[in-house]
Amino acid sequence: MPQISVDYSSSLAGSFDRRVLGLAINRLAEETIDAKPGSCKTLFRRSEDLVVGSDGSADDAQVYVEFQLFPGRAPEAKAALSEGVLALLAQHVRPAPGTRLFTAVNIADIDRDSYRNGSVRG
Repeated sequence: MPQISVDYSSSLAGSFDRRVLGLAINRLAEETIDAKPGSCKTLFRRSEDLVVGSDGSADDAQVYVEFQLFPGRAPEAKAALSEGVLALLAQHVRPAPGTRLFTAVNIADIDRDSYRNGSVRG
């Protein structure tokens, strides 16, 4: 089930293969939090602007990964997933020389009672 969002700075657009990274993140979720194969949905969103601190260096970039899961995963499994995603980002994302890259992962529980989803095939 995990809904996975990857927000990344526009300056990183050509520096990594989104499909390859998405597949690696999905496989990691299957291995670490026992997600069902085919249930992971990873969405990449390019972000045009990033401002860090009060100086706002133009040489900064960020990749922020957020997982939304149904409750019940052990904290240790969530921590292993976060660490694994950070390792995948270090392996797959190569910022331009001189760019400071920030990476972060957040794992949040979805309210099972209110969450709904669906799919339509055209």
